[in-house]
Amino acid sequence: MYALVDCNNFYASCERLFQPHLVGKPVAILSNNDGCIISRSDEARALGVPMGAPEFQVRDQLREHNVQVFSSNYALYGDLSQRVFAILRQFTPNVEEYSIDEAFVNFDGMTISDYHDYGLQMKNRIRKWLSIPVCVGIAPTKALSKVANKIARKFPNKTKGVYVIDTEEKRIKALKWTKVEDVWGIGHRMKKKMVARNIKTAYDFTDPMHTAWIKSQMGVVGLRLKKELEGESVLKLEDIANKRSIAITRSFPKKLTDYDALRERISTFASVCAEKLRAQHSCCQTIIVMLGTMDVGNARSRKHYSQAVTLPFSTHSTLTIVNTAIKILEQLYDQNKGLLFKNAGVIVTQLVNENEKQIDLFVDENPKHLQLMKAMDAINQKIGDRKVKIGTQGTKTWNMKQERLSPKYTTRFDQILTIKCQ
Repeated sequence: MYALVDCNNFYASCERLFQPHLVGKPVAILSNNDGCIISRSDEARALGVPMGAPEFQVRDQLREHNVQVFSSNYALYGDLSQRVFAILRQFTPNVEEYSIDEAFVNFDGMTISDYHDYGLQMKNRIRKWLSIPVCVGIAPTKALSKVANKIARKFPNKTKGVYVIDTEEKRIKALKWTKVEDVWGIGHRMKKKMVARNIKTAYDFTDPMHTAWIKSQMGVVGLRLKKELEGESVLKLEDIANKRSIAITRSFPKKLTDYDALRERISTFASVCAEKLRAQHSCCQTIIVMLGTMDVGNARSRKHYSQAVTLPFSTHSTLTIVNTAIKILEQLYDQNKGLLFKNAGVIVTQLVNENEKQIDLFVDENPKHLQLMKAMDAINQKIGDRKVKIGTQGTKTWNMKQERLSPKYTTRFDQILTIKCQ
């Protein structure tokens, strides 16, 4: 049996953990640079606050309904997420961290007489220890556990936040209740095609008459999903794997046309990419630099310019990656002089394990880089905030616009919650 444990309104719940006066009040969370709404509490959703809307477009609506708005505090959210997963591992070691607020768990090899009670134990412990509300869906497959979780979320009073699909009758009833667009892995475009074919529910999706059509439209992925909904487990828990590519992209507070300012940004992005490579013991061979222009309010005006370079050897050296990124930037800048750039980014790809990198017979980087990078990482890890930089990064600090950022209660000593006892 599998369980999907999903945190309810996770970002809002994290904010409420240290600000309990927000419980029951509408809360909205903004993206980087306080741009768009990326999360809403149930109360904000009920007021019609749209997901993904730019904050400035719904500012009056937020003020009218007294919606509490916060800048995204990923340090806090990430730390609490790991605490939730740590609690789940007390119930079973088989935990797949599916997203920051969701996890699949597997109970194979365990003797559990009452899955509903076991799910309640998980739910209650997370609520008691972290004050984070969760719902638990339990079923024989991962796809069905997703369906069960939606039922638990939709009917909290009847299910107590936990729903178990453990009989054929429950499976069929759940599939007939689930709209096809709510099935895990079916997007908006596929939904239109299915509705046109009169596939309106998850139960319709499992009808044998649609098997050939599903194969032609969705391939093996669709057939696996169909088997999962029929109760046959074909999707197993996945191990946490290293990323296949690493990207650092940011929008600028103001449009940039000055080369030196762009070089500083690209150098910083490339340096962070190199640091992340070393953290996961990987090396890259291809480096991509991107520049973007955009006029606010005119999506059609967005244009992106990019160029890639593949090195003759794999590397995770900050010096090599930054120097390569700067050379790419020089070419892009010369080709697009006079443009005002709103965003930029660096991507490193073609990743390999640092112990499996192929040595080029004729070209390789300076072997002294390895020891230098180890020393840089050790110093930065000790004193924090990436104090040791390379010269092209400069000394200017570009902070994101985070005017409504809550304290980092669990990751910064100077921001720990203070309680006054009298």
